[in-house]
Formats: sequence, structure tokens, C-alpha cells
Amino acid sequence: MSLWGVSSQADVLETLQAQLKTSNLPIESIADSEVPGLFSLKLSDGTTLLTDATGTYFIQGDIYQKTNGRMVNLSEQERSDSRKALIDGLDEAQMVVFAPPAAKLKTTITVFTDIDCGYCRKLHQEVPELNRLGIAVRYLAYPRAGIDSASFDKIVSAWCAPDQKKALTVAKAGEPIPSRTCDNPVKMHFELGELVGVTGTPSIVFEDGRLLPGYLPAARLAAQLGLPTDS
Repeated sequence: MSLWGVSSQADVLETLQAQLKTSNLPIESIADSEVPGLFSLKLSDGTTLLTDATGTYFIQGDIYQKTNGRMVNLSEQERSDSRKALIDGLDEAQMVVFAPPAAKLKTTITVFTDIDCGYCRKLHQEVPELNRLGIAVRYLAYPRAGIDSASFDKIVSAWCAPDQKKALTVAKAGEPIPSRTCDNPVKMHFELGELVGVTGTPSIVFEDGRLLPGYLPAARLAAQLGLPTDS
């Protein structure tokens, strides 16, 4: 609930928008925040700032709310919702997917991966066990060295291979694969990773939009997902 009534709050937002037009901030949206008296600015790079009604003071950081005796990270909830919307909007045909039979599927993880990343290779070795536990693994490309790198070229070659799953598996085993080019989503995946907060690989996005940075063995990952590991 804000400190103002509906009509005056709309006036405050309008004034704030006019005030911020003269700033150099790449603002995508302005809205009331969960904190009375403060407004949420979403920037084009995904950053969220809080500002006062005059657009003079700015705060960057997470908002926590005390609820039923515990602290809830409202900012992370918002990031998860935004992440989920972005991932849900992707075409699965542009991913490399390792999935169990449909009858055994329990949940799906979407993984930003890099061929030359040691922990990405360790996670890939866990894929058969993840599939056995009912977890589908959908890969998105995230060459950590950047667009103009050997890692980028390698992962493009895997995405352009006739058998993407085999090529990715061979490459993650440290073996060479034929160099290929084609229309591919690797650059788009990389830019999406930057937008959703990927800072390293593997980065695992759960179905609800939560982001798990780093590697976990299959059993621990299943536990994070609330799945039994003895099935």
C-alpha cells in the first residue's frame, strides 16, 4: 500500500517520469515499489533502482520484507519471476535437450553452459542420472570467454552439428568436433544470460525462475528440486 491515494499516486508517478526524462538513465519502466514512498526503476540492462518521489535519491540493492517472523527477499522473487518469463518465452527447438521419457518426466532445468568449463563437463556427466531421476536438462549456450572467442566457435559448431547432443557430449569430453557454422542462437543465448544474471557456468534455472549458480551432483540437485533420489 502506498502513502498516497490512487489519484495522487498517479500524479506523483507522472511528475517523477517527467523529472527523470532529463536523466541519462536507460529507464525501461517506472512503478510503485513494495516500500511506501519509494518507486522502482527498471533499467534496460536489467538493473533495478529505488528512487524517491522527486527522482533525486537512488538506492541499489535487495528489498527484504519481514513476513511471519522471517525475512523474505522480495527483489529475488521479482528476479525469479522475470527470469521465468524470459526462459518460458524461448523456443525449445533452439536448445539442446536431454530428457527422460515423457512418462518419467518430473521437472526441467535450463542450463547456461560452456564447452571449456570444467564444472559444465562434470554436470554433463551427471545428465544420465538426472534423466533417470526424471529431470530434463535443456542447454543454452554461454561461452564465458565472449562472442569473439574459441569457446564461442566450439559451441556454435556443436549447435550446428547434425546430431547436436552427440557433438556437445564429444566436445565436453575434451575431444575435437568438426568446425561448423549456421544460423544459430548462441549469441542470443549469451545476451540472455547476461540479462538474467548469469556470471559463470554452469548456471541452472529452475522451472520457477530460481537461479542456481554452479555445479551440484545429481542427488544434491534433485534434493534442491524437492525430488527423491532413491527412485
